[in-house]
Amino acid sequence: MPDPRVLLEAVSVLSGCQVESTSGRSQLSPQDLVNIVALREFYKQEGFRELDYPSIGTMSLHDPDQDDADLYSPAPALTAGPGPGPARQPERNRVMLNPEDFFHPQYDYDFTKIQDGGKQFLRGNEPYVRPCGWNRAALRVTQLHEGGDAWLGTGSGAWPVSYHGHGMDGSLGVILVHGGEPQDEPEYLDAAAASLTEQRTHGRGVYSTPDVTLAEKHCKTFRSQVDGKTYKVLLQNRINPKARASCQREDVWLVYIQKDLNHIQTRATVEQAIRPYGLLLKEL
Repeated sequence: MPDPRVLLEAVSVLSGCQVESTSGRSQLSPQDLVNIVALREFYKQEGFRELDYPSIGTMSLHDPDQDDADLYSPAPALTAGPGPGPARQPERNRVMLNPEDFFHPQYDYDFTKIQDGGKQFLRGNEPYVRPCGWNRAALRVTQLHEGGDAWLGTGSGAWPVSYHGHGMDGSLGVILVHGGEPQDEPEYLDAAAASLTEQRTHGRGVYSTPDVTLAEKHCKTFRSQVDGKTYKVLLQNRINPKARASCQREDVWLVYIQKDLNHIQTRATVEQAIRPYGLLLKEL
């Protein structure tokens, strides 16, 4: 298992919070982490400046971390409110996390020296590209969901694997095959023709990918205050195939979020669609 202190730094970078160790109860669960990562990106797409999240409070959506910067370096100034106004430094929300109830070392896996080559793996009868070159710290997610842990397995009832990299949003140029409504799936050519006449070509929602190489291009990078090393960080998830919208890009998966949903319904949509199980680190 990587140094737990470095793992907490990685959680800080992904969540945008100041995460500190505690021997008490964690304020964040692994599901909370993927919710926050996904919702921060989604609400930034929607033009919001803040995110309200239970047990944490109001979080700034301004990203204080810069690639290859010290983890806790001062954040750039952010203008408060629309129009002219004083600049302010967005503060990180302080969050306490107990590594013992957040991580699950029994299921850690070090892929740093593994090369799969032509080997093929399946999860939920779909190709699984293992994160070769990365070190995975397992998250404590077993025996938490109704229906057991089949979603986390390797058989036909398992959910496919996806990776979430920071900055994965509509800029990826995704065009929905279904034209924007998850239940409607016209043929590819019809959707492509519609995209030429409609302004709405990007999917509205939360993005991830089955391709760890693509996710790496959009991941966060930080320099650890613990060991002075620089790391890339990703989340490894399982995605509910029933909640995944079809796109013309096979290497991008979208959880579509309807426009009429409130904040609670939006969070519930993410929770029903994406479940994290690994925190991935790669040393540069």
